[in-house]
Amino acid sequence: MRQHSAAAPLRVAVIIGSTREGRLGESIARWFVERAGKRDELELSVVDLADFDFPARYPDVPTEPMVRFTAEVDRAEAFVVVTPEYNRSFPASLKQAVDFAYDEWHTKPVAFVSYGHGSGGLYAVEGLRTVFTELHTVTLRNGVSINLFDCGDDAFDIDAAAEEHRDREACVLLDQLGWWGVALREARAARPYIC
Repeated sequence: MRQHSAAAPLRVAVIIGSTREGRLGESIARWFVERAGKRDELELSVVDLADFDFPARYPDVPTEPMVRFTAEVDRAEAFVVVTPEYNRSFPASLKQAVDFAYDEWHTKPVAFVSYGHGSGGLYAVEGLRTVFTELHTVTLRNGVSINLFDCGDDAFDIDAAAEEHRDREACVLLDQLGWWGVALREARAARPYIC
């Protein structure tokens, strides 16, 4: 059930959370953006953490990459986090980036596209839900979970039934993200958020 609105398109940032060489996150994000890009009610941007040279230590004064990332978070009205699962959690690179912003996350919806072996990245998502709750976001119940054990040589080497299931998951995620994104946009415009 797609929701159409005459309002301005919802600004959605698709965040690629892994910075490892050989990562699948970039191709999985590209797959997701292809599907989401068919929706006129969304304005998509890809925020790839590999494009930011973040400092190893948290400095007294934010660096230019930190400021640029925080500005991306501030500009977005909704987020889709593409995350792998590493050792039953999400990557340190993602946690570091998330922590650079605070107020900029408030009252915005966050959805997840996760991947991993066995669990499909769901342990990473559960950890991220706790983090994003602390940041006053709304995390979506439905997401896309890719079990790499079900794939062939890459995340897209799957049969037609699995592909159809994955596409349905993406569709439900996008429907819910659009609903929450617009509802929270209207709520922020009507009344300032107090935390």
